[in-house]
Amino acid sequence: MLRNGLKDSGCKFRLAYFRPASGLNEETRRLHAANLFAVVRQVHYSTKNEKSLDLVLCLNGIPIFTAELKNPLTGQTVEDASRQYKTDRDPREPLFRYGRCLAHFAVDPELVYVTTHLRGAKTRFLPFNRGKYGGAGNPPVPPTQKGYATGYLWGETWSRDSVLDLVRQFIHEVEEEDEKGRKTGKRFLIFPRYQQLDCVRKLVADARARGAGQRYLIQHSAGSGKSFTIAWLAHQLATLHDASDRRVFDSIVVITDRRVLDRQLQTTMRQFEQTLGVVENIDTTSRQLKEALEAGKTIIVTTLQKFPVIAKEIRELPGRRFALIVDEAHSSQSGESTKSLKAALSSGSLEAAEAEEAGAATPEEELESVVLAEMEKRGRLPNLSTFAFTATPKPKTLELFGTKRADGTFAPFHLYSMRQAIEEGFILDVLTNYTAYKAYWRLLKKVEDDPRYDRRKAEYLLKSFVELHPHAIGEKVKVCVEHFAATVQGEIGGKAKAMIVTRSRLHAVRYTPAAAGELAHAVLEAVEGA
Repeated sequence: MLRNGLKDSGCKFRLAYFRPASGLNEETRRLHAANLFAVVRQVHYSTKNEKSLDLVLCLNGIPIFTAELKNPLTGQTVEDASRQYKTDRDPREPLFRYGRCLAHFAVDPELVYVTTHLRGAKTRFLPFNRGKYGGAGNPPVPPTQKGYATGYLWGETWSRDSVLDLVRQFIHEVEEEDEKGRKTGKRFLIFPRYQQLDCVRKLVADARARGAGQRYLIQHSAGSGKSFTIAWLAHQLATLHDASDRRVFDSIVVITDRRVLDRQLQTTMRQFEQTLGVVENIDTTSRQLKEALEAGKTIIVTTLQKFPVIAKEIRELPGRRFALIVDEAHSSQSGESTKSLKAALSSGSLEAAEAEEAGAATPEEELESVVLAEMEKRGRLPNLSTFAFTATPKPKTLELFGTKRADGTFAPFHLYSMRQAIEEGFILDVLTNYTAYKAYWRLLKKVEDDPRYDRRKAEYLLKSFVELHPHAIGEKVKVCVEHFAATVQGEIGGKAKAMIVTRSRLHAVRYTPAAAGELAHAVLEAVEGA
């Protein structure tokens, strides 16, 4: 209703006016400036009791955000605020029902958490923090300044223009879909996490100021909500105008590093679509892609394999400006290196795999992705800006898409680190319970004056011999399987899994029968014990 207004008795009422994409319409600009904002303290929200909320933010008289504020000096923190929402705020109250308020914040001087749906004890609060020295939390306020570590919340996020931007561009209701794309009927509101909001706004501001022809590297770890970030960015770039009120980009092309168009990204892009027909999914022929580019479709979503077609068309349409958003800008998992991996793992015999492994004295280098190769070959195009998203950029990727620093090194335009994702609980740290086993062996050089002796080569060959010896593999697999059976198997409701990572394809071939045999032995022992 805030976005589109409502109709009643033949009359239409607009509940809010948003900043126009361009400044050409003076009346729209006047109405946008007339929005009324209010901050109300100690709001009594119920007719059944005298309980009150610390803070409610209203837009044109309509409550949109609530907040519980806690102070550690009185013995309470953000945890107490979130607990208060879960246990002391009845979700059946009109103000707390789903969709009535857009977000509920738990705040103290150090941390901020947010939720869009109060469900009693099942309520899930997500962190809305800037990150502290590469980890979770917020950086402390410098001694020369006054304020709190969470001052960005009311100084930036709750500012007038920011609130209107959140309501208009970021807060979305999406419907859950199963693996086959069928709607489940479950709906949920999405409020951006801080790194998503900050990333999109900084990219949009830079693109508005500098125009087309730029390259950006966004290093966001797994667990960052990358699909949502890409969708927000694509839709905002599609309507972006510069200071002269000209469109910055004519078309936005989103490519994903998969052969089959990523269903999650495809669904997210479509559900964020506020005007039908804006998003065009290209998952069939290159001709379909070529026609979409030439027709000037606003947002085109396609796969990495069609990137050469995109690069060719963009070069041949110099009068048009494009934004290219690359999902996972690293080596393609559909390249030659993966083909050789599959070939080794499905070798007809162990000898065949061993022969292939022995053919290379050094580990095989992975091929650079199609995008990297095309970018290097074609150079910078003045009518193309590239936004590359990756969790683990290679040096080549950093050099090609990153921002050059004063010392000559390259850095991502925006960073959400793996450490922060782990500390905020969005991904697991696989090294938490990591145990190292050291291997020792004695080597004796019998011929002291043998000129053919090459120490490095001998160590490499001897290490390979020891590590591939059936006895060594058997002992290692035994440790892995026993640990899994004893401490891991019962986790996640009995659905826990284990992964053995080996140093080469040949090692994987050797470990597979050993692991299968040891696992079968463990299962038999468990059955007999039962």
